[in-house]
Amino acid sequence: MVSSSHEALHRIFQEDPGLFARVARNLGAAFPPPISTVELSTDLTETRPLERRVDTLLQMDTEDGSFLLAVESQGEPDPRKPASWAYYLSYAYAKYRIPPVLLVVCADRGTAAWAARQIDIGPRQWPTLTLRPLVLGPDDVPVIDSPDEAARDIPLTVLSAALHSRDQGADAILNALAKALKGLSTEDENSAVFFIELTEQGLGRTPAADLWRHLMAVDLSFFQSQTAQQLRAEGQAEGRAKDILVLLAHRGVEVPEEARERILGCSDLGMLSVWFTRAITAASVAEVFEGAADGAAPGPC
Repeated sequence: MVSSSHEALHRIFQEDPGLFARVARNLGAAFPPPISTVELSTDLTETRPLERRVDTLLQMDTEDGSFLLAVESQGEPDPRKPASWAYYLSYAYAKYRIPPVLLVVCADRGTAAWAARQIDIGPRQWPTLTLRPLVLGPDDVPVIDSPDEAARDIPLTVLSAALHSRDQGADAILNALAKALKGLSTEDENSAVFFIELTEQGLGRTPAADLWRHLMAVDLSFFQSQTAQQLRAEGQAEGRAKDILVLLAHRGVEVPEEARERILGCSDLGMLSVWFTRAITAASVAEVFEGAADGAAPGPC
């Protein structure tokens, strides 16, 4: 299970290393597609007290030779990063003796512009080291809003959704991706579920993430995996929680912010059903949570 949107922006290159060659063309850099790929340890620690880790590190073997691809997911400008990136590349080159390339993936345009700056390390009279990362931002990946096009390159579509998650085209990308994943499900359900989870994490906390969860709750009937069932249940729970809040508002019952968060954060359908029943007659939120007449056992929420 992917743990964050940060993970999604670099993990996609682990799933499909050839994606790098396809998107690098948008950056004006022509790399041949890899013939083979070796996933290397991301631990670039040299001394135990100071641990340094690159997000993803891949050895890319092509017809023109091999290179190391270091992928960094960057959420916001950080003045400490250029020095860290220079260290990663220098250490990886010293360790593997293979030329390195740094790809920085940014879902935010301002961060992408910041990361794209050339950094000269050393005195102005003679910079000893120049850092020139390839930077992939929203303007460097097309909006893929056709189901047919999405089906031809699902990893690229997942990346497109993540990088355009704050743009107006996000809804069209997600609808196209959902339709493409239906076709993939008949051949490889595990891959489909992986891309579903990676997309959700890549969208982060954006309105597009809510749409994606709704699409998956509605359209995941063709999946039988535990993950798919969990996503369907979570979608149903979210809808029931919102129904409770609408009912309480309609009845004029005040709902403090803490109570609202508790209701929206509950994923147990049984408990939500109990709360909904209580909300029909409750005079306060306390009665919704603590109703004694029905004798219901305390739930996990």
